[in-house]
Amino acid sequence: MGRRVIPILSVVGRSNTGKTTFIERLIPILNKKDLRVATIKHHLHDFESDREGKDSYRHKKAGAKIAMVVSPQKVAFTADTEKELTLAELVSAYVRDVDLVIVEGFKQESTPKIEIYRYSEEIAPLSREDRDVFAVMSDRPIDVPVPVLSRDDIQMAAEMILSKLKLKDRKK
Repeated sequence: MGRRVIPILSVVGRSNTGKTTFIERLIPILNKKDLRVATIKHHLHDFESDREGKDSYRHKKAGAKIAMVVSPQKVAFTADTEKELTLAELVSAYVRDVDLVIVEGFKQESTPKIEIYRYSEEIAPLSREDRDVFAVMSDRPIDVPVPVLSRDDIQMAAEMILSKLKLKDRKK
């Protein structure tokens, strides 16, 4: 018997449109429905996940391929990769015991997507060309082939996500 496929939601949009803020506001709503959420942030450049001077940072700088920090409440690790891993590879290798994975970015992946759009961008919304986008959160009404919600209507967005990904409110 294989592992259960964990639904994935991509939150996409141009830089500085509010993707992280949307995710921050969405997670507590999903948690109130007893859903366990994992997040993955796609970053286009190299990054440091630990602070200089900490032991795990020092281990990584010394040449460890994987550096882990473990406590009774959490595990964190940094690992080198030979290539950029696909979303499916990341989820398969590292995500466990959750009901939903929310990713920020990964525009190129074919996953259900919500677009965060800022009208002042004066650039066409991604949802005009990306068939995986099923809703747009915008600061103004826009002409796109999917439902457009106010950026503050996080509750409605949560309901659309549950419906689209066929997730059940675990408290019901």
